[in-house]
Amino acid sequence: MNAQQIRNAYLQFFKDRGHVVIDRAKLIPYNDPTTLFTGSGMQPLLPYLLGQQHPDGVRLTDSQTCLRSQDIDDVGDNRHTTFFEMLGNWSLGDYFKEQQIRWFFEFLTDHVGLDPNKIYVTAFIGDASHNIPRDDEAANIWQKVFAEKGIEAKIVEIGSQADGDKRGIKPGERIFFYDDGENWWSRGGGLDKTPIGDPCGPDSEVFYDFGSQNHAEGFGLAHPASDSGQFMEIGNQVFMQYQRLQDGSFEPLAKQNVDFGGGLERIAAARIDSPDVFRISLLWPIVEKLQSLSGKNYESHTESMRVIADHLRAATFLAVDGVVPSNKEQGYVMRRLLRRAIRFAFDLGIEQNFLPEIVPVVADLYATDYPEVQAQRDAVIAVLVKEEKAFRQTLQKGLRELAKFATNGLTGTELFTLYDTYGFPVELSTEEAFKQDIKLSDNWRIEFDDKMAEQRARSQTATKGTFKGGLEGDGLIHKKYHTAAHLMGQALRMVLGDKVAQKGSNITEERLRFDFSWGEKVTPEQIKQIEDIVNEQIDLDLKVSFAEYPIAEARAMGAYGEFGDKYGANVTVYKMIADGAEKPFSLEICGGPHVDHTGELAEGGKRFKITKEESSSAGVRRIKAALVG
Repeated sequence: MNAQQIRNAYLQFFKDRGHVVIDRAKLIPYNDPTTLFTGSGMQPLLPYLLGQQHPDGVRLTDSQTCLRSQDIDDVGDNRHTTFFEMLGNWSLGDYFKEQQIRWFFEFLTDHVGLDPNKIYVTAFIGDASHNIPRDDEAANIWQKVFAEKGIEAKIVEIGSQADGDKRGIKPGERIFFYDDGENWWSRGGGLDKTPIGDPCGPDSEVFYDFGSQNHAEGFGLAHPASDSGQFMEIGNQVFMQYQRLQDGSFEPLAKQNVDFGGGLERIAAARIDSPDVFRISLLWPIVEKLQSLSGKNYESHTESMRVIADHLRAATFLAVDGVVPSNKEQGYVMRRLLRRAIRFAFDLGIEQNFLPEIVPVVADLYATDYPEVQAQRDAVIAVLVKEEKAFRQTLQKGLRELAKFATNGLTGTELFTLYDTYGFPVELSTEEAFKQDIKLSDNWRIEFDDKMAEQRARSQTATKGTFKGGLEGDGLIHKKYHTAAHLMGQALRMVLGDKVAQKGSNITEERLRFDFSWGEKVTPEQIKQIEDIVNEQIDLDLKVSFAEYPIAEARAMGAYGEFGDKYGANVTVYKMIADGAEKPFSLEICGGPHVDHTGELAEGGKRFKITKEESSSAGVRRIKAALVG
């Protein structure tokens, strides 16, 4: 069973058990500026795990494409990839631990065909100081399902990862209790970092044992949570059964959820009993093509082939989801992936354009199961090939710049400039410096690393202060500005025409920001018209309400919604209507939250005011507005 077959079998397995198969979310999160990419399977489902009702019901399953750009520098070992798929299933207040544990174990052993003797699991050890008991329920269920396979499964307490490094595991032990550093889920992390009011709970991770020969020295004794290489996590079952109260304590939730995520690539690696995920059917064909193009073999050029295979797979899916290489945000990461892949191609002796040979291989691996890949195949290839050609021209400029340092040598700051301006990886710069006989400064590495650290810090704070759905928070002021954004969106369509389409929003305590499609500057007269319309609707004190409808019915009743391919079978529609009016002013598909009456926006004598109108990007304008006294 290859990776593609595992994906399809998983979705069918849970569909047969009453789950609705939902489409993957794009790699670029919708209206979520807190993160550049969809980085986990549960990320798009978070609002529903936190209490919002999902239009497709309480049992859901999918395979979610994910990208974690922070893992770029780790790619090259046998298990890290920037792009990966998470198999997911969710119970939103429906089934809980018994069914989840049994189903996943059944899928792994009876459907994928994994040897149950090579499966090890973990659970939460409990915490007396927070009055949270050990998760004996999960451990006992695991013990029963192992016993049904004729496997002794002793339960043992470990504690922290460091405790496991010292203790290791003993014969017969298969179920391990770890602390909140390993087996507790919340949006903040461990117990003390769980946000007030949030649901949270223990989790149970599933590991595959690749054998003691894969245990690397320097990691202490082998145990499931070790990073040594013997054990690989292939799935995590989160049991949301608690809520943190205002005083910091925890109480059981009345409505419990299951959030499961399993790494497709890792399960596929376990299926072929290889700790090297690059040997699975979604990556190995790329490696084979690289071997053919370069005349080199995987065993002697392992790291380079892994980096290229991963990065080009990630860049391909970014292109499918509408990203183009650029010098900011997602486009910058895409450009970095492509340039890093080209850099490693030099190690293989490939100095000519090679993406026209590789990208079609990547696209064909996903074309059958993801129709959008097939539909955009030629356009995606064109985007990536164009970037490769441009970068190779940039490399030539960079080489000329490098030659200018022949007299005085290279500092780490100058190496960073070559990297940041010309995309010259430091390894390539130092190699070329050696070839051209250029004593690098004594502290060049420290200087370069300091500049890189500064860049990472800027990147991490670039979107600080933003929140899900474009909102910085969910307080009253955020609800007011969210409601104002809906009013303004409708006013824009009334003044400028129906061709206006929302392209994004961002709401803080101080203002709202609204991006929309429009090819020219909005005139002062038009801005005044928009302000007047919004303030008129605020003064009318429109009642704001919502209800769920099938998507077809919502469309038929005239509900506005820009993101048609994102919606499920049922949607939430918000209506803003004046008392006695036959027709609502605003009728939009939206997840909320909003105020109950638009008159709340005028509290304290406030009026709606557009404070700035500017270009956001080609064909997109940006308006900033506030409620001012």
